[in-house]
This record gives sequence, C-alpha cells and structure tokens, in this order.
Amino acid sequence: MLIISKVHHMSYVYLFLAIIFEVAGTVTLKLSDGFTKPLYATVTILGWGVALYLLSISLKYFNIGFTYAIWASLGIVLVALIGVVFLGEKADWQGLLGLALILSGVVVLYKFSKMSGH
Repeated sequence: MLIISKVHHMSYVYLFLAIIFEVAGTVTLKLSDGFTKPLYATVTILGWGVALYLLSISLKYFNIGFTYAIWASLGIVLVALIGVVFLGEKADWQGLLGLALILSGVVVLYKFSKMSGH
C-alpha cells in the first residue's frame, strides 16, 4: 500500500512539472518573436515536448478530464501572471476576476468532484 501511495503522490509531481514545462514553452514562444530567435524557439519546442511527455505519465494515474482541466487552467493562470509581472502586459480587475474564477474551478474540481479519480 505504501508503494501505491508514493506512486500516487509522484503522479502529482509529474502533473506539476508538466505545467511548469508548458508554461516555460508558452512564455518562450512569446519571446521567440515568431520563431525568429532560435534559442527561444528551441526552448519552446523542448518545453512543450517535455510537458506532453510528463502529462502522458500523469494520465496513467488520473482521469483525462481532471488532468487536462488542471494542466490547462493552471497554465493559463501562470502564463497570464508572468505576462503581467515580467512582460509588461496590463491587468485589470475583470481579468484578475476571471483568473480567480479559473482557480476556483480548479479547487472545486480537486476537492469536491469525483472526476479526478483520486
């Protein structure tokens, strides 16, 4: 039972790392300036490739709906916040409210829904 428990906890690590790599790939996509900057373009491709690989591992342990909802929603929020904090993009209360609603949906899905399969 302990081994299953550790594997289960590792599945969250795979999902979290998939989100981080996807966010890195998306941010460097912006920085690649239409794939005209080879370093950023390379990081984009590698980031997304690693993200999809890690996402595929997490799908061994979680339902696809739960996994994709968490991956996509947290990616959206993190990319939007990075855009505001580091890339000079503007935020307004409506946008921040929308991001808060996305995070609220993640909490409801994780805490109260049986969709996760966890």
